[in-house]
Amino acid sequence: MSDKKLCESAKKAGDEMKAALIDMVKTGEPSAADYRKILTGLDRELTRVASAGAGNSKVAAALRRFGDEAAKAAAAPDPASAADNPTFEKAGANITTACKAAGVTVNF
Repeated sequence: MSDKKLCESAKKAGDEMKAALIDMVKTGEPSAADYRKILTGLDRELTRVASAGAGNSKVAAALRRFGDEAAKAAAAPDPASAADNPTFEKAGANITTACKAAGVTVNF
């Protein structure tokens, strides 16, 4: 799969995650289980998307790294706090940068 297609798929996954989070916030403060569900789903989807990329793809590598960070955060007792860290933010920024180079605007 081309980097552009990887980014388009990642954008869709990110948009779905953001929409799910917004829906949860509308009903009150999301619980740790809610955040865990979102982060686990994001990890699964981005890992699935990344697996379709070329071995030397910067986009696929960035997606895998972000998925790894999402999985770590999901496994923490407080997933929201665990995701609020510079490593997680950098992993998201790397997707944004790699996808920009592929011609797709994403914001992770």
